[in-house]
Amino acid sequence: MWKLALVSVLLVYGVAKYLGSTTEPETLTSPSSENWGPGELGGKIDESIRPFKIDVSKKVIDDLKARLNRTRTLRKPLEGVGWTYGINSDYFETIIEYWRTKYDWTKRQTLLNKYPQFKTNIQGLDIHFYHVKPTVPKDRSVRVLPLLLVHGWPGSVVEFQKIIPQLTTPRPDRDFVFELIVPSLPGYGFSDGSVRPGMGSAHVAVIMMNLMNRLGYEKFYTQGGDWGSSVVTQMGIFYPTRVFGTHLNFCMVRTGSSIFWSIIGSYIPSLIVSDEHWSKMYPLSHHYSRLLEETGYAHLQSTKPDTIGVALSDSPAGLAAYILEKFSTWTNPEYRFSQDGKLLEKFTIDELLDNVMVYWVTNSITTSMRLYAESFNSAHRKLAVDELPLHTPSACALFPHEITYHPESLLRAKYLNLIQANHLARGGHFAAFEEPQLLADDVWSFVDKVEARRKTEKISKSTEL
Repeated sequence: MWKLALVSVLLVYGVAKYLGSTTEPETLTSPSSENWGPGELGGKIDESIRPFKIDVSKKVIDDLKARLNRTRTLRKPLEGVGWTYGINSDYFETIIEYWRTKYDWTKRQTLLNKYPQFKTNIQGLDIHFYHVKPTVPKDRSVRVLPLLLVHGWPGSVVEFQKIIPQLTTPRPDRDFVFELIVPSLPGYGFSDGSVRPGMGSAHVAVIMMNLMNRLGYEKFYTQGGDWGSSVVTQMGIFYPTRVFGTHLNFCMVRTGSSIFWSIIGSYIPSLIVSDEHWSKMYPLSHHYSRLLEETGYAHLQSTKPDTIGVALSDSPAGLAAYILEKFSTWTNPEYRFSQDGKLLEKFTIDELLDNVMVYWVTNSITTSMRLYAESFNSAHRKLAVDELPLHTPSACALFPHEITYHPESLLRAKYLNLIQANHLARGGHFAAFEEPQLLADDVWSFVDKVEARRKTEKISKSTEL
């Protein structure tokens, strides 16, 4: 038996080593010549920063209501399956009825326009963003630190509405506060999508850095989850001197060695993870099965995003079903066993529909899904960005119901300057949307540590001089 185990381990190591081997990463095209928009490459771009407000025409809303009124009678779900086959059509009909008869877009649009918004053309694309400055009392000496917040899929800037005031309101025990830049990713919501292939997450990182350049930020903090996590991590990798610190609520390590050690841990768990968090990672068969169950969408979007895009762009009911299912199962895997998916356990129906509406009124579901195809193709893989370590100070907020879990022992192989890894009491994939207070507290804690370190280093340098 032990010989078989040894052979298995050696085989796993060989496969992991093969999977983990990479060539030297290719250099990204110079941002100044990389134009993702229409027109000639290298053409002149309007660099102005223009105020923006969401203002959806009555024609678009009338068309939406007409489509909702024509929603076909849905097939009944199988008995007792909850949401294990996807969204439950019995419960979903109540969502459609609310959307059709009670949801007030005029009111919700006003709420989404609460904070200042802008657009500016970056590399040929109009990029939409919130820019929210704090109000600092005159009797307090508080430093204002820029913080870039980046969302993922199937989210949007809607996810950050509740956390914005928690980060821009000074705290009595801190001598700093945040100035927020909250962009819509290219191809998402009110930001343009690329007109030509090739724009993966690494290229989005370049666009986000050029946005910060346009706004005049020499150095800043970043925070992200889902695709936002990949984007801000790559910003830290490509531009390490520009990022004070990287805070993530979706930390992943995708290397051959991480696969190897994860499997070794199934034999000797104590090498990888503490007893307290063992169940978040093992048994591997359970967690890999769950990952397989939840990632079918990713394979589809990585290969044929435009096909599913046609279906979702033409049917508001289809779009809502496709998106809202994720806000149930990715919030808590146990929710899928309930009749209503516990969809309103962490969110209000208005908040959820606000996010769906951002995709609908901008017709951006197809362009949003293309990010998967562009980030998982062979050209993007040759950049080997997943193999590159992050040296900037970083933090991982580990929420208990996140889709995947990596213990600190594995995270440190990727995040070489990991100064905070907290296990939060509750929450899942959509941290800013679900648990804004917990996420905000974790960000404040991380930045406080980085600022203390920066202060110490500054004093040390001045002493040396």
